[in-house]
Amino acid sequence: MPIVLDDLSAFAAVARAGGFREAARISKVSASGLSEAMRRLESKLGVRLLHRSTRSISLTEAGARLLERLSPVLDEIDAALEGVQVQTDQPAGTLRLNVPANVARTVLPGIIPSFLLAHPHVRVEVTVEDSFVDILASGADAGIRYEERLEQDMIALPIGPRTQRILVAAAPSYLAARGRPTHPRDLLAHACMGLRFSSGAPAAWEFEKDGEILRVDPPTRLLVRPGLACDLLISSAVAGLGVIALFEDWLAPHLASGALEPVLQDWSPPFSGPMLYYSGRRQLPPPLRAFIDFTRQAMAEM
Repeated sequence: MPIVLDDLSAFAAVARAGGFREAARISKVSASGLSEAMRRLESKLGVRLLHRSTRSISLTEAGARLLERLSPVLDEIDAALEGVQVQTDQPAGTLRLNVPANVARTVLPGIIPSFLLAHPHVRVEVTVEDSFVDILASGADAGIRYEERLEQDMIALPIGPRTQRILVAAAPSYLAARGRPTHPRDLLAHACMGLRFSSGAPAAWEFEKDGEILRVDPPTRLLVRPGLACDLLISSAVAGLGVIALFEDWLAPHLASGALEPVLQDWSPPFSGPMLYYSGRRQLPPPLRAFIDFTRQAMAEM
């Protein structure tokens, strides 16, 4: 029997979502329907595509190879269908972006609202992840990351501020009680609060001055995953509980109000801002093409 496209779509949905329940929620197809589609597909192919357990699923080697080849094809089909859904000269369909938390908080608010106003037939889905991801396998059309975390063989262009900084800050009350650090090693004697990535590794406290790069591992009273939990770090710092290190853009309102004071600024040099990146190996969906053009224009006007 020929393989049905819906079964291939079901496989991609389950693989991208990491499970039948989440895939059912996203695709609006029942979990039992997705399970039956997987059974048919594996039976017709004669290979197992997924390792299943009571708590999780993972791709077999054959499943990983199929998803890698299948994802661009399904994306092209989606783009073709979306392109004819609205009879207009304007782009239509869904733009899927995968971005880190600080970009979702400090960069996209200055871009997405204007983009949506300019393109009323485009829908945007934003997934926030701070870990390294394969944007094609994740189902995203494009990602935003910093240069050192870009995937290979991708086309990249600047988006948002061209330089950013990580600043160390604390409340005036804390600094009055505990003293002001003047060297990164002084943080070893302070109460610090930081980030832990999804991998389980804590975010590094790295500093640079006059060509010297220094990394310290201060004691931490509070650890959070990147994202909205960063607001908890800021609130705790404002309350005088310790020292934090976050993007300057994120801290700006609290620095301006005096609720937080920066320290070790001479050890916090600027670095290159984020990049929008996407695959050049396939035809660009109309919403992504429109977003790339919009971003280029916005950056030219900065």
